[in-house]
Amino acid sequence: MIDKATIGLKPKDLALAYLFLRLLLGVNFFNHGFTRIGNIPGFVEETVKTLDGSYFPEPLVRINAFLVPIVELAVGILITLGLATRLALIVTFALMVMLMMGVTSVQNWQAAVSQLVYGIVLFILLATCQYNIFSLDRWWRKQNKVKAADTYQEVPPYSPKF
Repeated sequence: MIDKATIGLKPKDLALAYLFLRLLLGVNFFNHGFTRIGNIPGFVEETVKTLDGSYFPEPLVRINAFLVPIVELAVGILITLGLATRLALIVTFALMVMLMMGVTSVQNWQAAVSQLVYGIVLFILLATCQYNIFSLDRWWRKQNKVKAADTYQEVPPYSPKF
């Protein structure tokens, strides 16, 4: 008989795995945004050229392309720090849906596969947010819990135990 306790995943290992996957994704988006932020007009023109054969009107492509580096930089910082992580992951998911619409509209299936990989990583991180232990979110909750105990305010309902 297999002892279930020996084959289970340890909560601290899951928290570490979550941290490293979150850092990997955060650094990726940070660098996407950081390397483009200094040349947004160039990025916009490149995107307009890439999506020239799509059904999206050029003004819409320009507006979205202008916002992409800003959003990438912002979510990259937030995800890397583990600050407002859940919201940052949701915003990143929305960004990926928008980018998927663009790349599939011009039948760039290789880019679509890459977007799907991002989607899987985002799904894993969002679905396992309870393991976001090593983060500013967790630190913030702990600080508020101490303040709440001092002032008899309600404590947030979730606090994982290791």
